[in-house]
Amino acid sequence: MHIVVCIKQVPDSAQIRVHPVTNTIMRQGVPTIINPYDLFALEEALKLRDVHGGEVTVLTMGPPMAEDSLRKALGYGADRAVLLTDRYFAGSDTLATSFALSQAIAKIGETFGRPDIVFTGKQTIDGDTAQVGPGIAKRLDLSQLTYVAKIASIDLDTREIEVARRAEGGTQLLKSRLPCLITMLEDTNEIRRGSLQ
Repeated sequence: MHIVVCIKQVPDSAQIRVHPVTNTIMRQGVPTIINPYDLFALEEALKLRDVHGGEVTVLTMGPPMAEDSLRKALGYGADRAVLLTDRYFAGSDTLATSFALSQAIAKIGETFGRPDIVFTGKQTIDGDTAQVGPGIAKRLDLSQLTYVAKIASIDLDTREIEVARRAEGGTQLLKSRLPCLITMLEDTNEIRRGSLQ
């Protein structure tokens, strides 16, 4: 099984400052972290890999310093990491971001095998749009399972997955064929400790 997890390096929200005139996040001088929702997605991917075998590829789009987040993801147990970086990506909106990431995932698929599952966090803490995951799914023609709280079951022989999705007022059980894209909710897993190697 091949799983791709999209992660994003974001400003640490505990230390964020907002520009008084433009009302935009001032990123300079603010420490960065892996988007917390993406960590839950990474943990779910690693758990699936540990049970079913295969590989986990982490992908991020950002400046060269985003390599730090990829190294941390490798420390958690990811098998490989890909940094998509170019000055032209600076300031990309969700449309451009989902397009660039979908193209990178397609290229990763050509090189390492088409992913069975693409994971993202439900949203990023610096944008809160929850649009990139569904945008990637649309561009790659993948089924999308959003706001997933738990992977209930996966059958690699029949290529089916069942998930518990949080919805207003309750939980839905959804089935889908693989490949698919899943956006994970927070607090779905206890994040493992990363390695220092």
